[in-house]
Amino acid sequence: MSDPQLPDLDAEEVAQITEKLNSEVRRGSLVLAVLAQLQTEHYGYSLRKALADHGVQVEEGTLYPLVRRLENQGLLASEWREEARRKKRFYRLSPLGQVVFGELHQTWQTLNAGLSRILNEHTTATDGETDATS
Repeated sequence: MSDPQLPDLDAEEVAQITEKLNSEVRRGSLVLAVLAQLQTEHYGYSLRKALADHGVQVEEGTLYPLVRRLENQGLLASEWREEARRKKRFYRLSPLGQVVFGELHQTWQTLNAGLSRILNEHTTATDGETDATS
């Protein structure tokens, strides 16, 4: 049964809008996840695997440009080393990156706490479907 107050929704349009918004949320979260993981030194593949092990799947075509951008911003330091007879570029947070990560982490914690309160309030209200006028 459809709600007469809601227009007929185009499933394809809903999917496109949702995909775009999910991408926006993910983009900001991915920066924080990468900075958090690079508190410990990683090379590209080990960083991607560490993120995936924590449930953050990221394509190489997304991760490597992000890491380069963060390095260009001065947030990461890197060096080439040979490991298992292969040259690998190892990344870690720079001193500036450590400061910026701390600030971003605090911002995320504050925002996440607020969002959790809002979502819990509205989830509880819709789950109970109580009307204050009854």
